[in-house]
Amino acid sequence: MIEPISASESNPPAVPPEVERGSAWRWWLGLVVITFVALWYWLTHPVLDAYTQSVLSLEGDPAKGRSIFVMNCVACHGQWATGEVGPSLKELSSRKSDVQVIQQVISGKTPPMPLFQPDPQEMADLLSYLKQL
Repeated sequence: MIEPISASESNPPAVPPEVERGSAWRWWLGLVVITFVALWYWLTHPVLDAYTQSVLSLEGDPAKGRSIFVMNCVACHGQWATGEVGPSLKELSSRKSDVQVIQQVISGKTPPMPLFQPDPQEMADLLSYLKQL
């Protein structure tokens, strides 16, 4: 014959409070770590617009980039990009990524730098010149 299970036998033993606290702490730590990793990835891998993708897919010519620089940038950045009204662009690639440089040039969001919208090949040429500085 089957004996009925008493109420005390059907409930599992209680989990000690120190185990519950430890589990909650690990859960929150995991959530914080995942959040920071996601935020880091989002900040370092921005979604690229079509223009930026196009520029990055092209091979730039530094000689043509120098010509573009002389025609458009010398007045503020100086003949040799050492800075006048605008900052020095020497070793720019050690301070800004290619994407950041492209956005800086085309956005016009950093006065007194004017809005400058070269076609993708011209921007690729300018970028290749700036990388050599």
